[in-house]
Amino acid sequence: MSSYELVRKAILEKRGISAYYHGQYREMCPHVLGTKNSKLHGLFYQFAGQSNSRPIQPDGSPDNWRCIDISALVDVKIIDIGAWHTAPDHSRPQTCVDFVDAVVAY
Repeated sequence: MSSYELVRKAILEKRGISAYYHGQYREMCPHVLGTKNSKLHGLFYQFAGQSNSRPIQPDGSPDNWRCIDISALVDVKIIDIGAWHTAPDHSRPQTCVDFVDAVVAY
């Protein structure tokens, strides 16, 4: 499966993923998948691992949202995470994806 197909499957099954993004290992819950300016993008909630932009905050923090270019994800795996990770602002309008292909069910 491609990275896009794995992320889509994780969204539909409400499961987390692990992957490398710009050289940093990340564990994330994908929330929205589609395209932005004709490029594959997704909105993820990162709950573990590293980040180039800012440190991971405690679970539930709105600072853990990440807009990810799917083509830059490497070694994507669907993982068992226990409880779903998100923030209280999960239903706010997002600008990461213009055309939505898949969105997690709440």
